[in-house]
Amino acid sequence: MTLVFGIETSCDETAAAVVEDGSVIRSNVVASQIELHARYGGVYPEVASRAHIEAISVVVDQALSDADVTGEQIDAIAVTRGPGLIGSLLVGVSYAKGLALALDKPLVGINHLEGHVYSLWLTEPERPILFPVLVLVVSGGHTELLLMRDHGVYERLGGTLDDAAGEAFDKVGRMLGLPFPGGPNIEKAAQKGNASAFDFPRAKADDSYDFSFSGLKTAVLRAATVPPANSSRRAGSKDQPFVLRSGISVADVAASFQRALVEALVIKTARAAQEFGVTEILIAGGVSANGALREAMRRETALPVRVPPLELCTDNAAMIAAAGYYRYTMGMRHDIDLDAVATWSLTTAAYEAL
Repeated sequence: MTLVFGIETSCDETAAAVVEDGSVIRSNVVASQIELHARYGGVYPEVASRAHIEAISVVVDQALSDADVTGEQIDAIAVTRGPGLIGSLLVGVSYAKGLALALDKPLVGINHLEGHVYSLWLTEPERPILFPVLVLVVSGGHTELLLMRDHGVYERLGGTLDDAAGEAFDKVGRMLGLPFPGGPNIEKAAQKGNASAFDFPRAKADDSYDFSFSGLKTAVLRAATVPPANSSRRAGSKDQPFVLRSGISVADVAASFQRALVEALVIKTARAAQEFGVTEILIAGGVSANGALREAMRRETALPVRVPPLELCTDNAAMIAAAGYYRYTMGMRHDIDLDAVATWSLTTAAYEAL
């Protein structure tokens, strides 16, 4: 039995977990900062860093207690090294380094996107994942389509050229006056709307496996909001808030936007799955919680589609510990001078370079 302790602080969740053999969650504690950032309509980096500092010791102690283990019983410590907000990352990396030094345990720095990928290894562990698989990572900061040929072996087929899917949800949610975060609130509003009310664009991105949502976001802005009275001020700012057009249905706009974004994700993912002959499609990241995305992907392809339970869709430390288990068993170890990295591509070469 191998126990890996995971720490995750890449954005606005302070999390710690204990995972056994890369597939069994012994504990998974998450301290969310959603209420702190809701007033800003998005994550405020300085606020996030301070909240991590305040929460991390409590979260770590709770994760060990919930797992009924001591630090001495842990085999390795895995921590999110990047990508993410550099101030937030530094809190987790610094704490993990101190813990590894105090307990004399190996330290493994994990790519945050790889953590999301390995949330699927915590999902239906009784049904083994057979390579190659196609992974769609969709979150607030990332939209990546990855061909995964083996543990730690990735080929990036495409990704966002501008806004990530989750970022587009948040921005459109703000336009429509919905609470932060936008994703779950747009999905809730869309359930009462007509998804055919607006014919929003689906960017093709030159028939590649890349995605683009900036045009979709702009189309929603023009269809749903009134241009600012003062053209020198940016719409959506504190001094120039968004104003909805008279008679506009927020539910219809939300449903139409969600349909356009989901179709863009699903069509390209299904096409890539067929081209590369994968065994199944894995969807991970915060946006994988979206019910419309899950349903549409299963309609579009005959392949098995694996998605995490809702509690593993958003940032958590169990996924970092699961990824850490595989990296640890592959022989990865990091020195105590491990640094955080704000940007870090998830490809085999990029991982080995760091």
